[in-house]
Amino acid sequence: MIMRRFRDKLRIAWLVALCIIGIINLTFFNVVKADERPVNAKAAFMMDEKTGQILYQKNATKKYAVASLTKILTLAVIMEDIHKHKLDWDQEIQISKDVAKVADDWRFSNVPLIYNERYTVRSLIESMMIVSADGSTEALALADAGSVAAFNYKMKVVAKRAGVKNPEIYNMIGLSNGELGDLKLPKIDDNQENQFSAKDMALVSKYLIDKYPEVLNITKTKYANFKISQDNEMKMENIIYMLEGMGYGPKKGTMDGLKTGKTDAAGYCYVGTGTFDNRRVITVVLDVPGEYSNQFIQTNNMIDTVFDKYQLVKVDKNNLPKKYQKITITSKKQKKKISVVPEKDSALWLAKDQKLANLAPKLEVRKQNKVKKGSIVASLIYRLDNHSSVKINLQKK
Repeated sequence: MIMRRFRDKLRIAWLVALCIIGIINLTFFNVVKADERPVNAKAAFMMDEKTGQILYQKNATKKYAVASLTKILTLAVIMEDIHKHKLDWDQEIQISKDVAKVADDWRFSNVPLIYNERYTVRSLIESMMIVSADGSTEALALADAGSVAAFNYKMKVVAKRAGVKNPEIYNMIGLSNGELGDLKLPKIDDNQENQFSAKDMALVSKYLIDKYPEVLNITKTKYANFKISQDNEMKMENIIYMLEGMGYGPKKGTMDGLKTGKTDAAGYCYVGTGTFDNRRVITVVLDVPGEYSNQFIQTNNMIDTVFDKYQLVKVDKNNLPKKYQKITITSKKQKKKISVVPEKDSALWLAKDQKLANLAPKLEVRKQNKVKKGSIVASLIYRLDNHSSVKINLQKK
C-alpha cells in the first residue's frame, strides 16, 4: 500500500516535470519563431533584381492563383508594343460595351469608363497600375491584340522570355474566366484563374524593370488624376501602402511599386520592388490571410528577416581575387592575357558570418574576336548555397 502511494506520487511528480519541460520548450520555440519573423503567406520570394540572387523563398516554385499581379505581365506586353511603335502613349482607345460593363461592375477595382468615350494609352496604364483598374486593363489588351485569346498568346510569349515555364494564363486581368462575361474563353471552366509561382512573378517583374525601367515612374506615383469625361475627373490614390511616406513603408529602404492583387482563390497578393543600400530587390507574397494591410506587414517581415541574415558586399577591383585580375582569352587569331575588373555596381548578398575572401568562384571565359575596353570578357560564378549562385561579370580594364 505504501509502495503504491509512493509510485503514484512519483508518477505525478514525473508528469509535472514533463509539463514544465513542455512549457519551457514551447516558450523557447516561440521565441525563436518570433525572432525569425515568419512570413505568413502561402508562398514568398525575394531576390536581388540585378543578379537574380535568391534572398528568401517559401513554396516559391509552386503555382497559385495570382489575381491582379497578372497586370505586371500585361504591362510588359503593352510596353513592348509601345517601344515597337504599335501603340503610342497619347493614342486614344475607344471603349466598347463589354469593357464599359466591366468598368461599371462594383466587384472590380476600377475607374469608370464610358461607352464610346476615348482614353489615352497613358491614362489607362496609370489607372491599371495605380488603382488596379480592370476595365482599363481590358481596354488596353483588346486594343493591342483584338481579342482575349490573342493577347493571352502574347502574354505567354513574354512570360517564357522572362523565364517562366508553362505559364497558365486565361486573361489579362487575373479574374476568373467566367468573370469576363461575354469575353470569356470558350470551353474553359468559369473558375479557372491565371496560375504563377512566387518565383515566376519575380522573374516577370525583373523582366519588366530591366527592359522598361520607366514604368517605375508610374508605379511609385501616389496620386494622379483620371479624366472620365470632358467635365468629370477623379483623383486616384495608389493602393500600395508601402510607398515612401505611406503607413507600411520599410525602415531600411524605399519601395516604388509594383502591384497588389486579390480574388477569393488568390487571397491577398503583392509584388514589391524597391532599393535597399542602393540595390534594387523584388519581393513577392502570395495568398496572405487577414486584412488588406497584412500583405505589406508580411513583406516587411520578409525584408527584415533578410537584413538580419545578409549584408551587401561590393565586388570591385580592390577585392577581386588576385588570380582573376588577369585572365587569358582566346580568339581566332591569338591567345593573350588581359587585365580585368568587375562590372560596375557588382555585389553579392552574403550571410553575416561569410567573407568574400573565403569564397572560391568559378571562372567562365567568353569567346570573342574583338575585345575593347569595357567589354564583358568573362564571369565569376559564386556558389553561395544549395539553391543560389551569382554571376559577377568581368570587363576589360
